[in-house]
Parts: sequence; C-alpha cells; structure tokens
Amino acid sequence: MNLRNKTNFIVIHCAATRPNMDIGVEEITRWHVDDNGWSDIGYHKVIRRNGVVEEGRNLKYMGAHAAGYNHKSLGVCMVGGMSDDLLAENNFTDKQWTALKDLMVQLQVDYPDTNIIGHNEISAKECPSFDVQQWKKDNM
Repeated sequence: MNLRNKTNFIVIHCAATRPNMDIGVEEITRWHVDDNGWSDIGYHKVIRRNGVVEEGRNLKYMGAHAAGYNHKSLGVCMVGGMSDDLLAENNFTDKQWTALKDLMVQLQVDYPDTNIIGHNEISAKECPSFDVQQWKKDNM
C-alpha cells in the first residue's frame, strides 16, 4: 500500500446497506478484498449503526474509496444509506450522527486543512445518501 503524503479532504461515504444490516469493518473488508481483489478495506473509518467507530485502513496509507482523490483524502463510511427497496435513503441512527460529528471534529484537529465532502460531490453517485454540506452547516 502506498503512503498518503497529503490530506486535503475527508470524504464521507455510506455502505449502501439496508437499515436492518449491522455490518462493520470485518464485513466491508471481506467485500473489498474478496469481491474487488483489493489488499485491504478501502475506508479509513467505519461508523456502525450503534455509533461505534471502527478502524479501517491505517490512516497513513492511501485509501481506496474515491477515484482521483484517494491520494489526498481520508475515507469515512457510515453503515446504512439504502432503503429496503434498494434506493438511496438517509436512514442513519442518532448514534451515528453523534459519532460522525465527534469524528469530524477530531480528524480536523489532526488534519486541520481538510475539507469535509460527500462522495457524491466528486463522483456521479448518491453516496452518502445525504447532503454533507448542509449537514456541516447544521452541525459543525
């Protein structure tokens, strides 16, 4: 894995999982390694449904989560983001929102010149199933 030599962005993602799916780093790592052939999970942090923040890929390494941005960003994945009928849906728990805010505050202390963005701001995707810029205005 390559080292990341700069950190300009924190990219928020969703796991595109239904509300009843409580997964974490173990399952996502299996998907990324077994299904995609990657060497490790693509995200640096994963926020489970219960608000627990799990460690993914080591922060010093380049992630595999946002094409064209991996070399200059951290990837944070919130479990959820898809409805039972497989549509993008903001279905995150209160505990996840609290954990996201706390994590963003800490990461911006550690990486002070970063811009927090949603995956959908740099890719033609609905991920993370909510407007990150509006969330920042309301919460940061």
